[in-house]
Amino acid sequence: MGHGDLRTRRLGAALALAFAACALASPTFAAPAPPPLKIDLDAFDAAKKAVALPNGETLAYVEMGDPAGKPVVLIHGYTDNARDWVPLIPYLSKSDRLIVVDIRGHGRSSKPDCCYTRLDFAYDIKLLLDALRVDKADIVGHSLGSIITQTFAEYWPERTRKVVLVASTGGPKPGAPQVKPQLDYAAEIKKLKEPIDPDSPFMIAWWDSPTPVDPDFIRRQRKDAAQIPLRVWLAVLDQGLTGADLQATLPRLKAPTLLIWGSADPIMAPEVRQTLIDALPQAKVKIFPGLGHNPFWEDPQGVAGAVNGFLDDGG
Repeated sequence: MGHGDLRTRRLGAALALAFAACALASPTFAAPAPPPLKIDLDAFDAAKKAVALPNGETLAYVEMGDPAGKPVVLIHGYTDNARDWVPLIPYLSKSDRLIVVDIRGHGRSSKPDCCYTRLDFAYDIKLLLDALRVDKADIVGHSLGSIITQTFAEYWPERTRKVVLVASTGGPKPGAPQVKPQLDYAAEIKKLKEPIDPDSPFMIAWWDSPTPVDPDFIRRQRKDAAQIPLRVWLAVLDQGLTGADLQATLPRLKAPTLLIWGSADPIMAPEVRQTLIDALPQAKVKIFPGLGHNPFWEDPQGVAGAVNGFLDDGG
């Protein structure tokens, strides 16, 4: 090798070291996060269908995804409707058949004078699956919807493949004192008068989250909830929530289960989360630090990752 070649190699090495030093000294810039995936809210609402059930109720629902895919039923929480799941849906598996329900008393489903126990709600889901000719499904529920999901899986285990409970509870253990949540929603709801003001301080607090959520989505949720008759608010509160003995039937829940909470959930206190974990020792548990009662609104991609991984797992 000639001296010129040697000098060239030394110069190349020096330049490489110089570029490396500059790279180490220069500040690094993270790529901007991609914008969240969104569904057009008007189009989602317009896609709702309704089915008359043999028990005289009518349930509204939206079907999305692959019609030939694995059925996944999504059951929303108290005073919400099927739109509850819109932030999460774009991140769920595209190969699944999603059945997104308005439970009785909510959204465009019928609003009877009675009955609003957890078994009434769960039986509606069973009849809806009968009408859609779905023999077995994964059931995903949030808050009240998770209590409905638990009940469905307990009473119709042959129709249940897997269960995901978001912001759920096992209720108090027998003889244990009632644990009041950080947000005493029951006391505030009993103070409501019709017409319900969607922009009242309570309604704003009811849909608040530690992490900001699309304001148009939240505004629509509040407006729809304000249109639910107050008698339904109170009936669900008395029959489906505060009067439910969850511990008695939880041993019947044998389906593989995933439990999801936000660590900052102001409604499901740690004590009533723990009773569910204790009752379902085989369940998988995922807690999202800093998120609230609606973690799939705050971090839909993260929650969907947990849900997809669980539902798609062959185990």
